[in-house]
Amino acid sequence: MRILGIDYGDARVGIAITDALNITVQGLETIQRNNSDKIVLKRLDEILDKYEVDTIVVGLPLNMDGTMSQRAEITKKFVHKLKCKYNKIKIEVVDERLTTVSAHKTMNLLEVNKHKKRNIVDTISAEYILETYLNKI
Repeated sequence: MRILGIDYGDARVGIAITDALNITVQGLETIQRNNSDKIVLKRLDEILDKYEVDTIVVGLPLNMDGTMSQRAEITKKFVHKLKCKYNKIKIEVVDERLTTVSAHKTMNLLEVNKHKKRNIVDTISAEYILETYLNKI
């Protein structure tokens, strides 16, 4: 069984997944939200049909002092939707502070073209979220 990582954002949602043994993490894709969770949930249905996933991990964007941000409150509502829709799958949250910063640093080190960064930053952030979770279990 695999674990799916999600970086839930206003405009885009990054998706990452583990290998079947939960050892490595790879980015899958970035979903354009278009202000609709229905688009995200429909694509998640397709991903879950393709892969055997038993856990979904969503990054929770806390403030630097550990308090809930406005974005974290919105993310919690999305997590609630996931728990209702996918009630047979374990849904977890992990602190995702600075994952986007780390993703940008990685892209800078790899000299990723600035026009491509927007399309992959959320996927890389989802990878970091998933790696954070794997390091805790």
